[in-house]
Amino acid sequence: MSCVSAIIVNYNAGHLLNEAVNSLLCSAVVAKVFVIDNGSRDHSMDELESLTNSQSRLISIYNKANLGFAKACNIAIAAAGKNDYLLFLNPDCLIDKDALATLLDCMKSSPQAGMAGPLILNPDGTEQAGGRRAVPTPWRSFTRAFGLSRFREHYPRLFSDFLLHQQPLPDCPTEVEAVSGSCMLVRYHALLDVGTMDEGYFMHCEDLDWCMRFRQRGWKIMFVPDARIVHHKGTCSKTRLIFVEWHKHKGMIRFYDKFFHHQYPGVLFWIVGAVVWLRFSALTIHYSVRHIRQWLTHGHL
Repeated sequence: MSCVSAIIVNYNAGHLLNEAVNSLLCSAVVAKVFVIDNGSRDHSMDELESLTNSQSRLISIYNKANLGFAKACNIAIAAAGKNDYLLFLNPDCLIDKDALATLLDCMKSSPQAGMAGPLILNPDGTEQAGGRRAVPTPWRSFTRAFGLSRFREHYPRLFSDFLLHQQPLPDCPTEVEAVSGSCMLVRYHALLDVGTMDEGYFMHCEDLDWCMRFRQRGWKIMFVPDARIVHHKGTCSKTRLIFVEWHKHKGMIRFYDKFFHHQYPGVLFWIVGAVVWLRFSALTIHYSVRHIRQWLTHGHL
C-alpha cells in the first residue's frame, strides 16, 4: 500500500534530480513525489517537466527564489497533506531499490520511532560522515575542534566524538541521537506532535534541530544500516562554497543558542562561538586562495 509522500528540495542538482525522482517512482510504497524547486538556474527542472506530464504521482512546486531548505520543506509538507509517512530526500541522493521499504519496516515495528535514517554511502562505497551521530553539543564540538576527541579511547565519556561513522556498523536498527537531513523518513503523527522545521535555519542544522525536538517529545530516532543510499554530497553547493559555509556556521550558532545556552558556563559558550567563526574564517581563506590558484592556472593555459 502507498503510504509515503516523498519530498525533494531542488537547487541546481542537474541530472541527479531525475535519477533521484525515478528511484522514488519505482517504489510501490510512494504515493506522491513532491519536488520543490528553490529558484534553480540550471536545467534540472526542465528535464523533469516531461516526467511530470506523464506521472500523476509527481508534483512540481516552483519558488521564485531560494527560500532555504527548511522553508521549502514546510511548503511541501503543507502541499502533501496527511499521509502515514513523509520521506525527505536530497536531490543528489540515489536510494537503493529496497531501502525505503526497509526504513518503513523499522518504523512500523517500533511505534515510538518518529524518524529513521539509512546508511549513507559515498560514491566509492565508504560510509559518509553524519548519517548517524550524537548531538554535537558545545562540549563535543569543543573537543573535536581542538583535537581532544583522539583521547576518546581512553576517556570515552569525556572526549566522545559526535560523528559515529568510524564505529562498527550495527547489524540491526539502532537508536541514535540524530540522523542526516539528506534522507529522513518521518512519521506524520510525530510531525504533528513536534511541529515542522525551524525556518530560522536557511540551510544546514535544521535536521539536528528537528532531531532534538523529536527526542524532547519522546520520539525515537532510528539508524537503519540495511537501508542504503548513495549521497553525491556537494552537488548543489559546489559553486557557492563560502555561501554554504556561512549558513552552516550561522546555523550551528543558532542551534547552540537555542538548546544549550543555559546549560554551559558563559566562558565556554563564548569560546565555542569564537571557534565556530574562526573555523568559518579559515575555510573562507582556504576557498578563496584555491579559487585564485585555479583562476591563475587556467589563465596561463
